[in-house]
Amino acid sequence: MRAMRLCYMVFALLLIAAMPVDAVAKEKFVLVIDPGHGGKDPGARGKLTNEKTINLNVALALGRYIEQNLPDVKVVYTRRKDVFVTLHRRAEIANDAKADFFMSIHVNALPKGRIARGIETYTLGAHRAAENLEVAKRENSVILIEDDHTTRYEGFDPRQAESYIMFELMQDRNMEGSVEMARLIQQRTPKATGRQNKGVKQAGFLVLRETAMPSCLVELGFISTPDEERYLHSKNGVDRMAYGLYQAFADYYKKRRASAGSIKQSPAPAVQSQPEPEVASQSQPAVSDVSGAIVYKVQVSASTKKQDVKRVFRGLSEVDYYQEGGMYKYTVGASTDYNEIVRLRRSLLKRFPQAFIVKFRDGKRVTE
Repeated sequence: MRAMRLCYMVFALLLIAAMPVDAVAKEKFVLVIDPGHGGKDPGARGKLTNEKTINLNVALALGRYIEQNLPDVKVVYTRRKDVFVTLHRRAEIANDAKADFFMSIHVNALPKGRIARGIETYTLGAHRAAENLEVAKRENSVILIEDDHTTRYEGFDPRQAESYIMFELMQDRNMEGSVEMARLIQQRTPKATGRQNKGVKQAGFLVLRETAMPSCLVELGFISTPDEERYLHSKNGVDRMAYGLYQAFADYYKKRRASAGSIKQSPAPAVQSQPEPEVASQSQPAVSDVSGAIVYKVQVSASTKKQDVKRVFRGLSEVDYYQEGGMYKYTVGASTDYNEIVRLRRSLLKRFPQAFIVKFRDGKRVTE
């Protein structure tokens, strides 16, 4: 009998050892906390401190709250000390950990002479206001000090507004969870800290684009505003910020676990190996065949890869693309009548807020 029990135990251990890592490890909900900047990248600078230090202090305090109060959650950090980590590597850490959520922590800043206060949380998407674009440009500019950024990020230039058009296409399966967490952060953290609530916004953050799970980026306040910097630099400010973020995460985690019955996240769908659509071979509007004439079109998007035109631009006619700077740039409409294209652009702005007019002559774009 004893020998039989021993056999059962050995068999059970062998069975567990043969199970996929996910089946054992994913018993816990995995949260990746990303303290922005670090090492040779200080982020925004204040008079008392800098962004990288505030980000790390709040991130570690948040992790402690979660580890002490939510034992079923595994916390993973992209950095735990003052070291430089590339944006790509931060996302890679989250993807390798099969994270259920990715939270990036940052501090905002404005040029000298401008004052602003408050907390705002971003999800991935196209910016709806110029100020959102400026925040994304500042946070993404860290890639310029990475050795291989032109190759790693496929020609993305954080300083050029046109690079951000691609984020219009990224309203993916993770958006619902991302927005839910962002809203909870904006409900809980301003209340816990007594700071201004600047709301949930969208912008093109590379670190969010690279992750394969729901994600958000929170800007805790403005280091360029003296009283905000003093608060963010203080022990009480760090603790209250971390506690507000903890409350938001706890709400999100408990709701997800209750509604799903299991905290294990479904794997990302496999990339389908379908032939790419041959957009360029489609028949061109007759107006484009007029030799020497200026033809106006509305550019609505740009991507480093060909897009499935029928899916991405469903409902639109006269969709075309041209290649420039290593990118596929998509246009709608074609006319020698400038006013007609102006009207078309206006009709597209709700769906493509960054849409702008481009000119072609004999099939080639002209910029004069």
